[in-house]
Amino acid sequence: PPYALGALDGYAVFAADLSPGRTVADLSATEPVAPVEGEEPPLSELVAGDGIGPATLPATPGALPVPAHQVQRVRQQLLTSPPDTPLSRLNPLSEAESAEQLALGVGPALPASALRIDDAFAAQVAARPDAPALTAGSTTLSYAELDRRAEVLADGLYAHGVRPGDLVGLCLPRSTDLVAAMLAVLKADAVHVPLDPEHPADRRERTARDAGVRLTVEDPDTLTGHPPRPAAPRREPGSPAYVIHTSGSTGRPKGVPVPHANVTALVDAVREDFGLSPDDTWTCFHSAAFDFSVWEIWGALLTGGRLVVVDHWTTRSPEDFHALLVRERVSVLSQTPSAFTQLAGADRVAQEAVDVRLVVLGGEPLDARPLLDWFDRHPEDRCRLVNMYGITETTVHVTAATVTRREALAGSRSVGRPLPGWSVRVLDAHGSPVPPGAPGEIVVGGAGVALGYLNRPALTAERFVPDPLDPAGRRLYRSGDLGRLLPDGTLEHLGRIDDQVKVRGFRIEPGEIRHVLLEDPALSAAAVTVSGGDGDDAAAVRIDAYVVPAPGSDEDPGPVRERAARLLPAHMVPATVTV
Repeated sequence: PPYALGALDGYAVFAADLSPGRTVADLSATEPVAPVEGEEPPLSELVAGDGIGPATLPATPGALPVPAHQVQRVRQQLLTSPPDTPLSRLNPLSEAESAEQLALGVGPALPASALRIDDAFAAQVAARPDAPALTAGSTTLSYAELDRRAEVLADGLYAHGVRPGDLVGLCLPRSTDLVAAMLAVLKADAVHVPLDPEHPADRRERTARDAGVRLTVEDPDTLTGHPPRPAAPRREPGSPAYVIHTSGSTGRPKGVPVPHANVTALVDAVREDFGLSPDDTWTCFHSAAFDFSVWEIWGALLTGGRLVVVDHWTTRSPEDFHALLVRERVSVLSQTPSAFTQLAGADRVAQEAVDVRLVVLGGEPLDARPLLDWFDRHPEDRCRLVNMYGITETTVHVTAATVTRREALAGSRSVGRPLPGWSVRVLDAHGSPVPPGAPGEIVVGGAGVALGYLNRPALTAERFVPDPLDPAGRRLYRSGDLGRLLPDGTLEHLGRIDDQVKVRGFRIEPGEIRHVLLEDPALSAAAVTVSGGDGDDAAAVRIDAYVVPAPGSDEDPGPVRERAARLLPAHMVPATVTV
């Protein structure tokens, strides 16, 4: 149920099952309870049910009291609404209160106007050409050297037929050339599509085919030795810079094109608050196919910092990664909570301490209680932990909350307030704001909203909806996440409305795994379950598959899982297959 109301007023208790399809005619009311002289008047509630029986609310932990006038407003609607009025249409908020609730989720104004990514990078090259920009292994490039390498590769892209707006696949290992190739695609006024070489070849081919890439770069040296490309006007900052694919329930990953302006706005939104400067050293820990890497790469290079690219095998070893952080004197670190918990374990027994000043956590729900001893070794005044909520479709991050020891002890679920230029709304199924503290769908607006889904107009229209309050007609993104907006303007993330899950920060639609399994003609049916992850323990999420062989087939679990491993990224392969 979306919410329940309570007030001290002496009204009858209204018991309501708010399941879809329920109407005012289905409502049952008890007799009013007379107050006893000398005692507080009895609690009057609109009681929300689960379709089986009424459940008294708000008695759950963290539930907020609701003003009496809102209960009275719902009671009046019950008395005056036609019998076929859906109960979910009853609105306790006045127009003024709805406006106040919407304003509560609006972040501060952006401090700067958005630019193209390559223009913002060029400003750093001009300001500090000889400063170190990029390290991978034993190789370090200055800003000027990285810029020259990207120019050479951009000339090669043009020579291979790439033109403004074309999509270019990048299937490269984590290296200086991966970052240089990304920058080269932007300089060529094209759009890069990351294709993780660690993913199965079939998965990469499907992604490239879905995007309609003109060219896939697997060896940057094939782009060298070409004449300079002709000068030409470039597209506006609102044009797409990259396309990242997320899991799709139909078996077809969804491509999300994100504009240049969104990325530069994200960096500008946090630059001052996070104290980002040329003195910082960042890591690029995540796959280029995971949008956390967008934040890592451009957060470093658009603020004059140094970016250390972490190779694939080091990302799999918390001990080796910890040693890299010490060796490279990393100051800004971005991790999913599950990965950071493992890193904190390595830090606990390491002889040398890291000197990180800022840890950005995102991609998964955070349970900070296992990190309490991190604060013992890294006091809050020396290392700031920030929990950020975000979505690929809204450019990596949306909100930010500093995590303190006190909040970790309390098990806070807060993901903070919207970034400057971003906004969040918590709406009911009809698009109306829910009362403060009531759960609803998180809907995101502002500078981070992407351009939709690539070549998926129907899905784009469903999830990227016009903002009825915006005269310019900009769109909101319906996230499918469940949350609540508290009276102080902070957002709590409560999970998903559907069965989508996150593993290692990657969004997974169980339907996509099932679809891939059923492409095998030896199977007639399949089901995929997700278990674990209770209490926000993202590391405990487990995927299992159950399959039924087709008539005449004696399929056993081994080949089914082997085939899944050939077609799906590692984070989507079921842990077990049961026939």
